Amino acid sequence: MRDSGPLEARVLAALRDVPDFPKPGIRFKDVTPLLADGALFRATTDAMAAWYEGAGVTRVAGVESRGFILAAPIAQRLGVGFVPLRKPGKLPWQRRRVDYALEYGTDGLEAHLDACAGDRVLVVDDVLATGGTAAAACELVEGLGGTVVGCAFLLALDFLDGRARLGGRPERSLVRLAG
Repeated sequence: MRDSGPLEARVLAALRDVPDFPKPGIRFKDVTPLLADGALFRATTDAMAAWYEGAGVTRVAGVESRGFILAAPIAQRLGVGFVPLRKPGKLPWQRRRVDYALEYGTDGLEAHLDACAGDRVLVVDDVLATGGTAAAACELVEGLGGTVVGCAFLLALDFLDGRARLGGRPERSLVRLAG
């Protein structure tokens, strides 16, 4: 994608809608076209990291799987460690699990017990929809002894009111869709 126009507009233009995925009635926001554009991908993660420079973040937690892709370069830019928040059964060591409801089912997240105790953690994911995944990620981090300093998303679907599930935790999203 050409480097022209505001970043938010370029990000929005790069997202692909996939109807009826993962089930009928869901319109999935596919970020892979954005990831395929190296310059846009870098500009996106640099902008998201810039929100938290000087905020005392000591770990960045990424939600599997697209949250990993965004969180890892954000952690590198901030000069801090990365914490993977994985789907159940994927981590090899002692872990804590939090289950949650999605707009189309249920799931869970796990992290190693020693992932972030005493850390100031930024939680990163690609999309804030109904807020179930983000709330579970925050609960998991806090249950491990971390402090959530903020939640960062590429895209917020504001019409689904996911921000309400964050319990007042600070949230930033690069692109917001009202409907």
